[in-house]
Amino acid sequence: MLNKKIEGLIAAPFTPFDQQRELNLDAISSYYSFLKNNGVVGAFICGSTGEGVSLTFEEKVKVMNAWTDLTKHDDDFALIMFLGGTNIKECQELARLSEDSGVDAISFTSPFYFKPANAKQLALCCAEVAAAAPNTAFYYYHIPVLTGGNYPMIDLLREVDGLIPTFKGIKYTHEDFMDFLSCLNFNNRKYDMLWGRDENMLSSLAVGSKGAVGSTYNYAAPLYHDLIAAFEKGDLDKANALQQKSIDMITLLGKYGGIATGKAYMKLVDMDCGEFRLPVSNMSEVRFSEFKRDVEKLNFESFKSTHHTVKT
Repeated sequence: MLNKKIEGLIAAPFTPFDQQRELNLDAISSYYSFLKNNGVVGAFICGSTGEGVSLTFEEKVKVMNAWTDLTKHDDDFALIMFLGGTNIKECQELARLSEDSGVDAISFTSPFYFKPANAKQLALCCAEVAAAAPNTAFYYYHIPVLTGGNYPMIDLLREVDGLIPTFKGIKYTHEDFMDFLSCLNFNNRKYDMLWGRDENMLSSLAVGSKGAVGSTYNYAAPLYHDLIAAFEKGDLDKANALQQKSIDMITLLGKYGGIATGKAYMKLVDMDCGEFRLPVSNMSEVRFSEFKRDVEKLNFESFKSTHHTVKT
């Protein structure tokens, strides 16, 4: 079981697809090496960025096994498997398979069709899923913009504390810093709070965050390593400038259609993961050419992830 708190960057990998948008499992080995070369300390697979909700159960298992074949003996790389949220029985089965496969941790989010009435009911859902993998660390994934599960996480921690032995923390993808800080400080900082908004990393560092999970760490990890280093040295002007560079980069996600733009960025770092499945929209060739011109204006070459080992 993963017992230590995670420090550093955890990438949320894209699930590689071929031209027919079927799994391209052969790409995962080079993907893993690519992340390692860029100082990324783990992967949160089959989440939002990984299109977990667009994968079948069998596909999730195949993706998970492809990753664990590479990572289960790597003590310096934390693999977190996202189980889903709405179908509790399916999440339990996937949790059991995850434990057997050798993941370091599992993660679960709020059911988003029949929603829990409150944090107490959500905690009961977490308890049932976590119990299916009693020897594997459990993280809750808080992303209310997608699930509609807008429960204060401090309330969830109060409910799970003492209820779920394997509960290790929260992947916090929301902007409520009052709630986040309260969670960080809860019960003598017992739980691991992983920040999930790349564009607000500097603010999270200021309140004490040490670990982060994000999609842009796939293709711009050096930018965030430099941001963290600047903050730790007290060079807030540099950290501010690097965070603005991150914001400018992320702004292009919205300009060019949202989450699928991340796979366009991956093409620019020579890690082609294909396109997103429906219902997500992918950009046309014309828009991709426009996108590349905008990316060049950011001086992306100076901070993008590379296939050469990056010192952190």
